[in-house]
Amino acid sequence: MKVIVAEHAGVCYGVERALRLADKAAEAGGPVATLGPLIHNPQAVAGLQAKGIAVAKTLGEVDGGTLIIRTHGVDPAVIGAAEARGLDVIDATCPFVRTAHKCAAELAAEGYAIVIVGESDHPEVEGILAHAGGSALIVQHAGDLPARLPARRVGVVVQTTQPPAVLADVVAALLPRVSELRVFNTICDATEKRQAAAATLADAVDVIVVVGGHNSGNTTRLAEICAGRNPRTHHVETAVELDEGWFLGAKVVGVTAGASTPDEQIQGVIEAIEALAGDA
Repeated sequence: MKVIVAEHAGVCYGVERALRLADKAAEAGGPVATLGPLIHNPQAVAGLQAKGIAVAKTLGEVDGGTLIIRTHGVDPAVIGAAEARGLDVIDATCPFVRTAHKCAAELAAEGYAIVIVGESDHPEVEGILAHAGGSALIVQHAGDLPARLPARRVGVVVQTTQPPAVLADVVAALLPRVSELRVFNTICDATEKRQAAAATLADAVDVIVVVGGHNSGNTTRLAEICAGRNPRTHHVETAVELDEGWFLGAKVVGVTAGASTPDEQIQGVIEAIEALAGDA
């Protein structure tokens, strides 16, 4: 049984940067906490906790020391409140997410009715909404658009991990219904590359395993893309979840991973799959 890894898989620049900032903060000493999990990868977050970095659900849980803002970003008011409390704030917001924030703020300042393409309950979208002034229409698909739009001048910004096809569908649905449409394609390049590579790999293998947090939106989308092309798609966080029965009769197995999945986690799954092949 041969194992092939997607051309683009695993941690992106934004996640790598955030983990580096967190490690540096832990090495500096003193109380360190992240506001929510730094990234959507339970194993990586547990590793940070082992280094003394706590995970706070709210700002009120952080009494002092260093506060790290998660990669998904936050309402700018949260950073202001943290600094007002004397906390040393390290902003680990992904640079691509920060671009989405700036675009939303620009659209709001210019008076556009804003449509955010993304998941309403995702922390990244919540941050984009805050930068849009707290008023925006959030849709996950073109079909979510209301029968009556709030204005004829509409601006669009998109969650960085959304599939390009979803953004294209929303834009196509809006075009005939508005007098002016301004679109910021804030999907990150790393997301597009991982999704395209996953789709290509899913077509070429017997079984494909997607590695990453079950709570990770970008990893879940990779699994959805793969499942749409290959019914033998499986999403796991670690090698422990692998089932030998998944690989019966398989000659080629593909492995891809979300942008918040560290290399060692991917390698652990690959080695476990190879071990299963050796036992067969």
